[in-house]
Amino acid sequence: MQELDKLGLSDIKEIYYNLSYDELFEHEKNNQEGYITDNGTFGVDTGIFTGRSPKDKYFVKQDPSQKHIAWGKVNKPIKKETFDKLLAKAKKQLSGKNIYIQDVYCGSSLASRKSVRFVTEVAWQAHFVKNMFIRPSDEELKTFKPDFVVYNACKCVNEDYKADGLNSDVFVLFNIEENISVIGGTWYGGEMKKGIFSMMNYWLPLENKLSMHCSANVGKNGDTALFFGLSGTGKTTLSTDPNRALIGDDEHGWDDEGVFNFEGGCYAKCINLDPKSEPEIYGAIKRNALLENVCCNDCGCVDYSDDSKTENTRVSYPIEHIENHEPSLKAGHPKNIIFLTADAFGILPPVSKLTKEQAMYYFLSGYTAKVAGTERGITEPQATFSACFGEPFMPLHPTVYARLLGEKIDKHGVNVYLVNTGWSGGAYGVGKRMSIKATRACINAILDGSITKCEFENFDKFNLAIPKALDGVETNLLNPINTWTSKDEYISSRDKLAAMFVENFKRYEDVAEGVTFAKAGPNL
Repeated sequence: MQELDKLGLSDIKEIYYNLSYDELFEHEKNNQEGYITDNGTFGVDTGIFTGRSPKDKYFVKQDPSQKHIAWGKVNKPIKKETFDKLLAKAKKQLSGKNIYIQDVYCGSSLASRKSVRFVTEVAWQAHFVKNMFIRPSDEELKTFKPDFVVYNACKCVNEDYKADGLNSDVFVLFNIEENISVIGGTWYGGEMKKGIFSMMNYWLPLENKLSMHCSANVGKNGDTALFFGLSGTGKTTLSTDPNRALIGDDEHGWDDEGVFNFEGGCYAKCINLDPKSEPEIYGAIKRNALLENVCCNDCGCVDYSDDSKTENTRVSYPIEHIENHEPSLKAGHPKNIIFLTADAFGILPPVSKLTKEQAMYYFLSGYTAKVAGTERGITEPQATFSACFGEPFMPLHPTVYARLLGEKIDKHGVNVYLVNTGWSGGAYGVGKRMSIKATRACINAILDGSITKCEFENFDKFNLAIPKALDGVETNLLNPINTWTSKDEYISSRDKLAAMFVENFKRYEDVAEGVTFAKAGPNL
């Protein structure tokens, strides 16, 4: 009863605290929340929302947090009165129901860990949270006290959103001073995951710790590597390596001790998942994993090539499902940092070595490209620039994260590379996608250090250092101009992409670091 008083809920039928995987499975099944595949994995559909709803995300504008937040299109303000009204609405939705409470940690570093409590009326959402965050031991649960509470009232919407000056009837709200988040109107599991990531991106930099949208792994000799990249660039695939222990596939911190995972699970894309090219991820899809929006037949057999529901089919699973993972979810300071981009214009080389200044430029640019057909209205490749490779989740100004990254690169002597996992020989629809085999060869050369022994040449216009030859990669692929049928068309497209980079970077002209790092970008 005391716990209910703290949560502000009433007339609860039953509270299910921190259920085991087997118990959650039974609840999901009995509640008819989804379907069971032929290998025992539970699958769900998230309704009309098969991805995040970034235009419906708001922070309460109040002191002291409003002094730190970079307000704008990404971080939009909401009045405290509106937040309080919608929080009350969410609590009313959750009252009078069976509810699930899942207590978890975010952050494997004890010095940076946050205790988070999730409250929902849907069993599979508790399952998702259990997969994605760090699971406390039974002993730790006895003394668990939340630093932050998330109310997921996905079944209620805000009919008064126009009067409240909001984007739609969906709401994803954060009150930093009260340490509360509230979700309404969307069932997508990723809102819970990325909501806490957004909060870690607020808390940690204020403690001079870098928060990062990246995957990480570590070699047998303790050499740590970070992989930054937006969705679809290969961040999860390339960091899941049978020869290196996986620290985590998406969200990490970097403090004075080294790199640490925020999470206790992975959230991998499933579209066109192939057991031959991605055996570790394919093998992780088993009992206790949770599939989202995949298509399967009446016998429960999944067709991973079917994108009729969404391109963004997903699976969450506890990191223990990856046999070769790092149990501590931590490692030392990185030796190599890799920026991944899926360049659908077919311009960027498969691998480039960056100077410290170029590293800051490409980190702040956060470039990749969307391809035709992935979203309504996209008929040709479109450049996407997401600062720090994760702008939708960064409450502070991007240069705050860039400054911290630069300091750590200098302090620890880290090598930084840009790897294109996108197209070669032409843009999407004409050229071919880089093979995973070729990309793996680039990554392996970085990780084993052999790339540092290569002879490099200058990549025109972008002034990047690219190897003249590299084991495992066809030599003509290393400089993209060699893969295009028409050199004139290549040069025209290259110059057009360079201009996009320069135009995007103008947003940093009013910041001292922006003026400095702009010099490391393409020449027009």
